[in-house]
Amino acid sequence: MKTTTFPPRLRRLATGAALLIVLSACSGSADADGSSDSSGAGAEDKPVVLTTFTVLADLASNVAGEHLSVESITKAGAEIHGYEPTPGDIRRASNADLILDNGMFLEAWFEQFTADLDVRRVMVSEGVEPISIAEDAYEGLPNPHAWMSPLNAQAYVDNMAHAFAELDPENADAFRANAAAYKEELQDVHDQLVTGLGALPENQRALVTCEGAFSYLARDAGLTERYIWAVNAERQATPQQITATIEFVRENNVPAVFCESTVSDAPMQQVVEATDTEFGGVLYVDSLSEEGGPVPTYLDLIRYDTETILAGLTGADAQ
Repeated sequence: MKTTTFPPRLRRLATGAALLIVLSACSGSADADGSSDSSGAGAEDKPVVLTTFTVLADLASNVAGEHLSVESITKAGAEIHGYEPTPGDIRRASNADLILDNGMFLEAWFEQFTADLDVRRVMVSEGVEPISIAEDAYEGLPNPHAWMSPLNAQAYVDNMAHAFAELDPENADAFRANAAAYKEELQDVHDQLVTGLGALPENQRALVTCEGAFSYLARDAGLTERYIWAVNAERQATPQQITATIEFVRENNVPAVFCESTVSDAPMQQVVEATDTEFGGVLYVDSLSEEGGPVPTYLDLIRYDTETILAGLTGADAQ
């Protein structure tokens, strides 16, 4: 049996989370900024569902409707890979009725975070066929960004509906109906992308990004994926990675390249300067924006990314 060795960065994050658990046992009911923790009671005593990041919270809210109180541990705009939980986060989790995580080693801090909590947890990526990372310190681990495919997001929604039905059986039919309606909207986004890419020459059906966060979207839409680095890390964009990306873009006459909102696009701008490609724009992955921002919901996020990709690769105006 192959033993998985975690990168040093993951081990440090897990150790830090373990220390926070110890600290939380000694802390009072107020957070570091003096604010009190209100999780647990929930609006109108609804069961509380806590998610690890904002994308999952929005998906869960669409399935839960008015019957559950859904919250996210991380805030809008947060970088999820290296998040460091606070004692206040642990108190919120201990008062929740259900915790949802992505799994696939996305939340490096999550195992230690929940180790001493007597709260049911559900990994919402269950059943998704994983794509393994082929390089960097994370080689052999599953690419965690499964939600970036609208088809996979439908599996997330089904897992949530099942978990919510077990949590609140009286509203099981409502959860299933909400899930079915939401899945139709997700399917529409996928169909729009596939249809829009149909006229592109085969060699130009390539999605080139800074981080390898679009493996599942590319697979399901029939795109070839290329990225500068596999997962957000402490050191990024080596000269070798940039050179390899430049060569790929030149060989395939890729019309546009992209970068994620949570990282610097400077390495990708080097690719643009060295080739005939265009910078197609910023894509959103790990977090929703604040209300009033460009992607306050998951559907906004996936539609925005789909339209940006289509506009960049086909030359059509984004809607």
